[in-house]
Amino acid sequence: MADVFPPDTVRCDACPVLCYIKRGYTGACDRYANHEGQLVRVDPHILLDRAKSQGTPLVPFLERDSPWDGQLLTRRETFVTAIGAGTTYPDYKPAPFIVSSETDGVDMVTVVTEGIFSYCGVKLKIDTDRHLGPERNLVRSHGEPVGHVTTAEYGSQMLSIGGVHHLTGGTKSEGRVTCETVLDLCNGKEVALTIDDGASITVAAGKPPVVNGQREQRMRVGCGSATIGMFAKQWFGKVDEVVVVDDHITGVLSEHQAGKMLGVRETGIDIQGRRSTPGRYFQVALPGTGWGGTNISDPLTILKRFKPKFAWPGLRLLMVSTTGEHFAYYELDETLQPVETNLPPILQESVVRIRENCEPALTTVLFMAGAGGSLRAGVTENPVKLTDSVKHRFTRVTAGGAPAYIWPGGGITFMVDVSRMPENAFGYVPTPAMVAPIEFTLKKSDYASLGGHMDFVRPLEAVLREKDRQRQMTSSPQNPWPLEPPISGQHE
Repeated sequence: MADVFPPDTVRCDACPVLCYIKRGYTGACDRYANHEGQLVRVDPHILLDRAKSQGTPLVPFLERDSPWDGQLLTRRETFVTAIGAGTTYPDYKPAPFIVSSETDGVDMVTVVTEGIFSYCGVKLKIDTDRHLGPERNLVRSHGEPVGHVTTAEYGSQMLSIGGVHHLTGGTKSEGRVTCETVLDLCNGKEVALTIDDGASITVAAGKPPVVNGQREQRMRVGCGSATIGMFAKQWFGKVDEVVVVDDHITGVLSEHQAGKMLGVRETGIDIQGRRSTPGRYFQVALPGTGWGGTNISDPLTILKRFKPKFAWPGLRLLMVSTTGEHFAYYELDETLQPVETNLPPILQESVVRIRENCEPALTTVLFMAGAGGSLRAGVTENPVKLTDSVKHRFTRVTAGGAPAYIWPGGGITFMVDVSRMPENAFGYVPTPAMVAPIEFTLKKSDYASLGGHMDFVRPLEAVLREKDRQRQMTSSPQNPWPLEPPISGQHE
């Protein structure tokens, strides 16, 4: 028996779910609605106004429900983004907006669509000295696996969240939670995550991470060896030995090349762990959230007995972490045992200097996706020509007006810093998949050469007259202006 739907029900073909939407209701994604029997896009379509000064913040100058006064901006100062533009899935149809404009006498075309991405996720760069979890261990949200820990970089912990296997390859709950987690991270919301055999963290783009309930303040100045190299001169003559405790490379001043060059006397110190080159030690302790990203709270646990052949009573020892957050000062007694005492004022400045050189803890969210499949057919009838044009830099790729990094190799795999995009630029469809803005900008002549949908090109002025659902925003001053003609062979 055929399904029976109330009058004025519309069917949305913006994604594979193909919702039937009753009058006055929205579809499953909350992005499309039935307004008086017509399918409409709910969110406003974002246009960018070129920032006039480096101090201009990325804020709207018209609220979502405010009418536009109809005043046209100059053609070169307005960029049509894909945020709120809608999609044409499946993209055998031309993209929703193919807009022509002129910049410095050059005719440009921008092809705009909200892409539906199953092959996507985010890379989290978390600037902290804390150990968050072992590599390859699962990252969970609401108990569901949504990603994993990847390699630690210099002062940063890296996580990979999302991806097609979590979105579609697991349970229905895993896919739903993964999509929700990626969406919230891309739209700047705080997200609570747990790492198997690791920490519980709360992260949001552009904010310091919270690790095990404590908001982080700073990332490390460098590894223990690098810290020795940077501050050896400031310690020389004021202390006999310095140990910079670090999860990866613990540094020892007297053995380090920097100490040797300065003529620091041998102290007879003996460090736990595996000795690399002189003054550099690996695996002095297990990873953790204590001193220097290790699991220790007492730094003396990484010391063996001082060698009496070289050590002497009264030897001055400073132990410090790579952030300067932890420090302790000792002097050896008659039995060559370290005895803790107050940090001398002459050494306080060096500990403060380490902290001063540590940058603030921060979470960076990078959205990464493959712009393949039928999305390219919305741009040209011969999709491989678009791929080639992007690779040869004839076509500039942006996401909500923000510059996208294009990975080498096959396809159009792009990555963008979500903090450089307007707020709430991302959506979802309950397949599940992410909806993200993507724009392709190139010379009009090049667009014609790659087999673009020239019959659907509209002048910018015509788009600006469709003012009922538009919202103007100021572009981020840190972003290059997308309408500047790209130069072949040159990276963004």
